[in-house]
Formats: sequence, structure tokens, C-alpha cells
Amino acid sequence: MCALRGHYTYAPEEPGLRARLHATLAPGQAWRCLRCGTFVPGPPSGSGPAAEAPPVRRENELRSALILRFFAVERFARVIVFGVIAYFLWRFKSSRSSYEQAFNRELPAVRSTLRAFGFNIDHSKLIGLIQHAFTLNQRTLTWLLVGVIAFALVELIEGIGLWLLQRWGEYFAMVATSAFIPYEVYDLSLKITPLRLGAFAINIALVLYLVLTKRLFGVRGGKKAYHARLRSVSIIDSELAAMEELALAATEHDSGHGAVVGAQSAGGQAQAEASPADGTPGPRLPSG
Repeated sequence: MCALRGHYTYAPEEPGLRARLHATLAPGQAWRCLRCGTFVPGPPSGSGPAAEAPPVRRENELRSALILRFFAVERFARVIVFGVIAYFLWRFKSSRSSYEQAFNRELPAVRSTLRAFGFNIDHSKLIGLIQHAFTLNQRTLTWLLVGVIAFALVELIEGIGLWLLQRWGEYFAMVATSAFIPYEVYDLSLKITPLRLGAFAINIALVLYLVLTKRLFGVRGGKKAYHARLRSVSIIDSELAAMEELALAATEHDSGHGAVVGAQSAGGQAQAEASPADGTPGPRLPSG
């Protein structure tokens, strides 16, 4: 990822942490990349308090970003398809009579041409669907147009949220996709086609992926566990944790050393109290 987007280095204000992210190399000063972990010569990309360092995706999060953007591209493709359908519905609604005349005028020529190649379109479902569309009233066409536009907008919001890798986009995509799954199951019960089966598989995969890997709705520890995992792979948070462990170990070592010195001092004091100050030996016990 750094080869495509470049390194991102950060100079924190905290002296101890700053020293752990900084190095002096032959070319000059270098700072550790928060994405790949290598030291990059040159000035840092950003600076400030450690708490204000921007989140940088690493390891599994990079793969997750690619997967979510794949789903976003698929959503954008749906927006284009349904946008085209909405456009033709609008044109058909405003000029239905001219379309019907053109269809009836060209249908005999198309029928005879295809019949010459062995195709009979008299029982074609597409022809039947077009003929049925000419019987729809304006109100029905209006509702169809509104429904197609609404679906395209939902897909557009899904695509934007997934592409931007926002948590609200993950929730929106999961809820919106789940809402259409019952209809897709019903549609497959009527007839299984590669297109229906493919769309259904993509939607199921998206829902499961979002719920399990992004821990939505409290699954696998929820948002708290998800952010804890992000912090566990963050270079800044890892360095802060290492500094805390070193400080704790040093504190324990100092306290242990102090206890030993105190014990030695107490022992020496007890021995001194057992002997008289003038050096005269104490009273002897009578021998047997």
C-alpha cells in the first residue's frame, strides 16, 4: 500500500515516544512509517500529540478496505443500471404512444427476420413484457419510476459509505442489503437464474462479512472489541504500550531493590543492637 499511496510518518510531541519513532540515518533524519513500520528519511508527514495522530490502516484492515471497496464498486454498477432503467421509464412515461407506435410498426419485420433464423418470438417473455408495459396507466408508471429511483439512491448511499470506509456506511449497507434478502429468496423460489443467484450470493457475503469482521450490532464484542483490535496493530499504540511495560518493569525493579536494601539495613541494625556499644563481650552462660 505504501508503494501506491506513499509512506505516512508522524512526529509526536511526547519526548519518549518521539525518540522511539525517530532515527538518524546516513541520509539524515528519518521517521517511522505508521503503515509499514520502516524508517523513512525526510521530515515527518505530520506532527502533534500522539492522541491526535490519524488512524492508519495496517495488515488485515488494508485487505478489509479492498474488500469493502469491491462491494462499493458493485453498488455503483447497480446505480448505473437502475439509473438507465429510470431514464427509459421516464422517457417511456412521457412518450408512451410514440413508443407503442414504433414497436407495432417494427415488430412484424423483426418477427419475420428472426423466424428466418428459426426463432419464434410470438411466445417470447420479453415481447410479452413490452406489450404489457403499454397497458400500464400513468399512475402505475409513476410509482415504478419512483421505486427505481429510490432503489438507485439506496445503492448510491451504500456505495459511498463503503467506499469511504465509514462505520455508518457499514451499518447502512448491512441493514439495506438485509431488507432485500427475503424478496431475493422469494424470487429464487420462483425461478433460479445465474443473475439472481449471483446477486443473492453477493448480498449474503456482504452481510456476513460486515457483521463478523466489523463486529456490527455487538457481535464478537462489538465496537469496543473492534477498536481494541485496531489499537493492537497501531504502531503508536504499540510503542506506548511498550513504554508502559518498561516503566512498570522499572518500577517493580526499583521497589524490589529497595526492599532488599531495607532488609539488609534492618538485619545490620539488629546485629548492632545485639552487641554492646563498647565492645565488651556479654555475660557468659554457665558451662555444663
